[in-house]
Amino acid sequence: MAITSANQLELLQTAEAVAREKLIDPGLVIEAMEESLARAAKSRYGADMDIRVSIDRKTGRASFTRVRTVVADDELENHHAQVNVEQAKQYLDDPQIGDEIREEVPPVELGRIAAQSAKQVILQKVREAERDRQYEEFKDRVGTIINGVVKREEYGNVIVDIGRGEGILRRNEKIGRETYRTGDRIRCFVKDVRREARGPQVFLSRTAPDFMSALFKMEVPEIYDGIIEIKAVARDPGSRAKIAVISYDSSIDPVGACVGMRGSRVQAVVGELQGEKIDIIPWNEDQATFLVNALQPAEVSKVVIDEDAGRIEVVVPDEQLSLAIGRRGQNVRLASQLTGLDIDIMTESEESQRRQAEFAERTKLFMDELDIDELMAQLLVAEGFSEIEEVAYVELDELLGIDGFDDETAQELQARARDRLEAINTAALEAARALGAEDSLITFEGLTPQMVEVLTKDGIKTLEDFATCADWELAGGWTTENGERKKDDGLLEPFDVSLEEAQRLVMTARVLLGWVDPAELEPAEEETDPGDEADAAEGEVAEAAEAGQGEPEARV
Repeated sequence: MAITSANQLELLQTAEAVAREKLIDPGLVIEAMEESLARAAKSRYGADMDIRVSIDRKTGRASFTRVRTVVADDELENHHAQVNVEQAKQYLDDPQIGDEIREEVPPVELGRIAAQSAKQVILQKVREAERDRQYEEFKDRVGTIINGVVKREEYGNVIVDIGRGEGILRRNEKIGRETYRTGDRIRCFVKDVRREARGPQVFLSRTAPDFMSALFKMEVPEIYDGIIEIKAVARDPGSRAKIAVISYDSSIDPVGACVGMRGSRVQAVVGELQGEKIDIIPWNEDQATFLVNALQPAEVSKVVIDEDAGRIEVVVPDEQLSLAIGRRGQNVRLASQLTGLDIDIMTESEESQRRQAEFAERTKLFMDELDIDELMAQLLVAEGFSEIEEVAYVELDELLGIDGFDDETAQELQARARDRLEAINTAALEAARALGAEDSLITFEGLTPQMVEVLTKDGIKTLEDFATCADWELAGGWTTENGERKKDDGLLEPFDVSLEEAQRLVMTARVLLGWVDPAELEPAEEETDPGDEADAAEGEVAEAAEAGQGEPEARV
């Protein structure tokens, strides 16, 4: 088949028909035709030649052009597609490197193989253009709800017709007890759109927390207008969910607005989610108050928050334990997801038993270490004393404030506490020296003999060893692995060394060793507030650097 004998307008008509069918730009189809004809021409004239085809957008006439590029003599490699400057003078008056010489060549005859190859090129280009169109159309719809029709089910995954493309609802994104048949209408959340070799993939979901948020946004005008905001959502798809909301208009109740008249708004969402029970909770900036709301309908007696550990301890009445935990732990699990904290629940009787055990343990500590009777030890614990150091260095007036303690008793108690601490520190120093601790570490200001003993047991025997430690190795910390927070125990954590104090100790050691220039710390000191703790810590580092290491006594 020769191009010249074909109806030239038929090319344009074919391009327009394909473009209409695939909903793409007709120009892309014509460009695909031009590329396919150029490939056919190269197979006729030679693969080394640069043959280009241009189809007139009005007449449909295809013109074949041979292009040769002007290059320097030392760059001339392909004589069919390149010429040097001297050769180019036959075609151009003043040829420059980079100029192109164009010559029109006769159209080619398309044999059966060439025609089939051209057809494949056109189909491939059309498919690529169609995929690009689908991706551009759906990538901006991520995070929205889309309606579709079920086409088929493959290995538990549902293929959904979403208009100009297909979406996939994976097995783990379906609500458990839902079943679908071909032709069923379905509403899904567009979770992700990705480019893949087989074309753009639209991933749908009905279990995503954002799906519930989007449904409420559709049903509650105040959420759509921004008067009410959904702060957090936790779901056990198909069973139960908790949603936390806040109103920025004091005259509007966020919970009531989401429930609607006689529950009409929330029931519309429940109906879409196949009867999933929804608890609507008022959000509060105070974590403890928010958690009490999140654990509804259970009542909470007391909340203790450990912000460093990211955990929260909740005490509930004995009869409320099963209600707080929920069926298979569902209630506390959803509350934990909503607040972003790990929650430990205990009854009032369990907390009482724990307090009694701690009371007995501290009483025995004071009895054994200070050689006092049980009543006196219990009085100390009842007043909030928990460590021997507190008794040894507290103001004498605090001890005198305890019922039954006179001046002589208080002084004797402090003397015993200090003698005991001195004995403990002496034993710790001897143990550390026996393990190989050097004076540079023992005399380092800020470390007690007991701390030195612990560090030496872990192989840290010199100031250089100590200076290479990370702050979290000393003070401990938390890491998240696979979504779970895990505790990293610090060497000095039993001595209540904070992360900031650990940073100060390590930095001081590095300054004393000459690893860090103290002048580098001065700008930071000027910028910070004089009353800030970080400024005070850096000031101590600078002072230590100016004074030199010296031979300070170990702190006891």
